[in-house]
Amino acid sequence: MSSHTFVLNGEKVTVDVEPGVRLLWVLRDVLGVTGPKYGCGINVCKACTSHINGKAFNPCAVPIDKISESDEITTIEGLADTVDDDLHPMQEAWIEHDVAQCGYCQPGQIMAAVALVRKVQREGRAITEADLDTIRNVCRCGTYPRIRDAIKDGAQRM
Repeated sequence: MSSHTFVLNGEKVTVDVEPGVRLLWVLRDVLGVTGPKYGCGINVCKACTSHINGKAFNPCAVPIDKISESDEITTIEGLADTVDDDLHPMQEAWIEHDVAQCGYCQPGQIMAAVALVRKVQREGRAITEADLDTIRNVCRCGTYPRIRDAIKDGAQRM
């Protein structure tokens, strides 16, 4: 076992786990943060999408020893805290567009959407259909049209 420290949803945490353990297992099994979902475990489905230092990433593909003490991990549980409100504007858009069916992919979908909108905003432009095509999170229920509508709405709110 070795000790690993990083910032999770605004709080510094330290865990004792074996090097090489994927961050997703640390989040879910050690820290009890269950928003990032286990879907595939191989960086394909994107159900676990979270943010590292403000950018989307998939913790199922990142070993804990690749995370540094200064890294800031944000999961769906900490997203609203980034705007100091009960819900993030993208979460509000998700609710208003009635996106979720089974809901399993929704935390990852929302986190991917927020990261995309922030990227587009940094570039000083509006989100396009081509941008929306870059989100590759799998939704087994097929709510993609509602997801796209919610992302566009959420982008305007952000």
